[in-house]
Amino acid sequence: MDPELEAFVALFPRADLTDPVVERKRFAELAAAVPAPDTSRMDVEDRTVPADPDVPVRIYRPHRSQGAVVWLHGGGGVMGDLDTEHPWAARLADASGAVVISVEYRLAPENPFPAALDDAYAVLTWAADHAAELGLDPERIAVGGHSAGAGIAAGTALRARDERGPSIRFQLLNQPGLDDRQETWSARNFTDTPWLTRDKLTAAWGHYLGSRPAGPYAAPARATDLSGLPPAYVATAEFCPNRDEDIVHALRLLQSGVSVELHQWPGTFHGSHAILSAEISQRQIAELGAALRRALAE
Repeated sequence: MDPELEAFVALFPRADLTDPVVERKRFAELAAAVPAPDTSRMDVEDRTVPADPDVPVRIYRPHRSQGAVVWLHGGGGVMGDLDTEHPWAARLADASGAVVISVEYRLAPENPFPAALDDAYAVLTWAADHAAELGLDPERIAVGGHSAGAGIAAGTALRARDERGPSIRFQLLNQPGLDDRQETWSARNFTDTPWLTRDKLTAAWGHYLGSRPAGPYAAPARATDLSGLPPAYVATAEFCPNRDEDIVHALRLLQSGVSVELHQWPGTFHGSHAILSAEISQRQIAELGAALRRALAE
């Protein structure tokens, strides 16, 4: 493990997601401890997207912005909101020069699948339909996210393809949660890795799916056809249960004719990019921004 990251492992609180309400509070406390991002080079606005129910969003608009991404926070589909994602959404906007539309989707277990996917798709549709009002190019809208949010982004891309919905320029998938089956080598062997353990992952999938069987929109690794999807950037962490399902997904996209950039970050674990003092974390955030900037360039 990267020594700068390893020094923080003992400081992480143990969490198993058996009580999502308690864990949401801890998650918010961790996010609040992150150094505040610099938003001097952008405008930040809270809005509500009309839907059933309405969806809160926070829009980060860099000066001279280029393209946009509908961005979905991590937290296992159980934790997270606009405030916990603020440090990362603002940094992504600054690093990429893109408008970041951060989505406060509904959380499980109170709102299991497909609530979060419906919210993400509603925001994507709204952004495309109101592109002129928002000052966006409807042909330069991406979807992306971290962890569970990246899985929702991948599901959104599948749904948009199948329903001939809004055009998606790019998928920015950072350590996505894609496969509820947890049968890969990394899922079977990384059972007690920092931040994301097997028990925590199992609980998150259980809350997210509720009583529904998993399909490709909930667990995109289950999709049998990945053709016709937008180009993707997939980032993985070496010591992460999701690692192998993400690499397999990237390979399957490539084999389906989809252009993919895959980066496996050595010495890292799930969510370790949040440790901003580590040099490798700074590189991860910078590369997410650079990949998005390249994808949305004219």
